[in-house]
Amino acid sequence: MPSFLMDGPEGVQCTLLLAHGAGAPMDSGWMNDMAALFAAQGIRVARFEFGYMAARRQGQRKPPPRAESITGEYLAAVEALSNQGEVRGKLFIGGKSLGGRVASMVAGRLFAEERIAGLVCLGYPFHPPGQPEKLRTGHLKELSVPTLMCQGTRDPFGTQEEVAGYGLPASITVHWLDDGDHDFKPRKPLTLRTNQEDTASAVAAFASR
Repeated sequence: MPSFLMDGPEGVQCTLLLAHGAGAPMDSGWMNDMAALFAAQGIRVARFEFGYMAARRQGQRKPPPRAESITGEYLAAVEALSNQGEVRGKLFIGGKSLGGRVASMVAGRLFAEERIAGLVCLGYPFHPPGQPEKLRTGHLKELSVPTLMCQGTRDPFGTQEEVAGYGLPASITVHWLDDGDHDFKPRKPLTLRTNQEDTASAVAAFASR
């Protein structure tokens, strides 16, 4: 059973379940910063780790698995969060990069079952860096779940110019972060903090709708 890192107040209107990216754990500096910013916006945040990342804490050097192979782990986290009574208000699911991609693969089923209200992807990996022909958008074309994707405009996993040509459905809103890379970090004189705060505000507005 997954364990959760919880942030944010109890008496809120929504809970956001977040999974980490491929290379960093749920308590990385980036994830800590975003969880704190979401909590400051009145969002209750639950973070969890996929099995391969949890194994790394025990000294096992496991590479990230294929996204399709860990969808069951995401579904198990949704179930555990509910069973532990940690959901407050509406439940949204999502994650950073790989975590958001896996969430997007299970969101349709959970939305149809009326178990979630929407999907939040933080830096969706539209394709591997340097390989724009290897798109990871097939399942997104059929996605009817209200979705917010927060993306840096120069993300090597899918720039603003590239994403404009993908023909994403109307259910997906892309919120662009000025000059941000895959971790939303811009070049000077812009700051990462500004883009992170922008992300938190956008997610809060999305959840309130």
